[in-house]
Amino acid sequence: MARKYFGTDGVRGKVGDAPITPEFVMRLGYAAGVTLVAREKLPAGDHPAVLIGKDTRISGYLLEAALEAGFAAAGVDVMLAGPIPTPAVAYLTRALRLQAGVVISASHNPFYDNGIKFFSADGSKLPDAVEAEIEAHLDEPMGCVDSARLGRARRIDDAAGRYIEFCKSTFPNELDLRGMRIAVDCAHGAAYQIAPKVFHELGAEIIPVGVEPNGLNINDGVGATRPENLRQAVLKYGAELGIALDGDADRLIMVDHRGEIYDGDKLLYVVACARHAEGRLEGVVGTLMSNLGFEHAIQRLGAPFARAKVGDRYVLELLQERGWKIGGENSGHIICLDRHTTGDGIVSALQVLAALKQRGLSLADACADLVFYPQRLINVRMPAGFDWRADGSIASAQTRAEHELGDSGRVLLRPSGTEPLLRVMVEGRDGELVERLAREIAGVVEEAIA
Repeated sequence: MARKYFGTDGVRGKVGDAPITPEFVMRLGYAAGVTLVAREKLPAGDHPAVLIGKDTRISGYLLEAALEAGFAAAGVDVMLAGPIPTPAVAYLTRALRLQAGVVISASHNPFYDNGIKFFSADGSKLPDAVEAEIEAHLDEPMGCVDSARLGRARRIDDAAGRYIEFCKSTFPNELDLRGMRIAVDCAHGAAYQIAPKVFHELGAEIIPVGVEPNGLNINDGVGATRPENLRQAVLKYGAELGIALDGDADRLIMVDHRGEIYDGDKLLYVVACARHAEGRLEGVVGTLMSNLGFEHAIQRLGAPFARAKVGDRYVLELLQERGWKIGGENSGHIICLDRHTTGDGIVSALQVLAALKQRGLSLADACADLVFYPQRLINVRMPAGFDWRADGSIASAQTRAEHELGDSGRVLLRPSGTEPLLRVMVEGRDGELVERLAREIAGVVEEAIA
């Protein structure tokens, strides 16, 4: 589907710039509402209902109001959950039997960005066909139903408590976290009131980090995209483990007691080994960015491995296609379909902790069989409309690098689905060669853009 507004994870951008403006977001709410009304076969007089959750960005107030107005104009009722993680919206939409869930968040981006993403009634990302319908309605004039048919809005006061109990239910009943000291970095984001309570109620002593949002500090030097902050907290307070989430809490990065950082590939391997020991590992989905060493380790378990395009929605699609249960990205999106319908940082952390508890291992021990190839990723800022695929100098640089690597590595160039960046990734057995080739290709890209 050719997307005009939707990217790989909803609609996202800088607040105040198209498309993240109050006027557009109100139209988006109306277009989504019209789509829901047309698709849902509800009894006469009943309204479709949606749940809206958000992270802690200051712009969330503005966009929440705009969305609410758009849905109401289309005759859709709105339930407002306030600041809660993205996967909490997925869970509550399903638990409350609503027609859709909406998240106001730009995930790991800085505070001045924001976005809108949708979940279907079953708690999964909207199918492409539904997004296409919404985009078609966006190009039509906005209307308004008769006053008697306008949607209503109300707050859900127990949204956080419901989700906390759900997260705890994904951890084995016979286990607890007593005796563990865990640093939990919430990135001043959506999980700041939730994640510490989940781990504390399971018995752990919690060192809270990144739990003082002010609307402007989300992801600012904290969270899953800045794990050094968590590393310092773990070492300072003598924690056994550290857990880092991103702004909307669907990513997970962990740190062990030595300060070693564990990305999504390593954490997914820990979960995969636990499922394998239980005889429940059908296969694992990674992405084009997953390390070759991770792929080889999964194959040594005797399980098949498949690569999806980058983006958790594509990991989910491939899992559903293959009938498998676990997959993820090295960025920290981990999907356990035997526990939740979408990627969830808190639930994923609980799966890792359960695996360590059950096997009596440390993170280092659990990952001892993993040998990763050196991998270098360089992000090059790219102006809108730049056709990097048609540039001969970039293609030549990629071909030269692939020839030099031979069978011992690979090169991947791909545009970000959420930011104006071209990601240049080189991977191979020789770390110095990988670094040199990545810098050479990135330099050629920068020259071509200039």
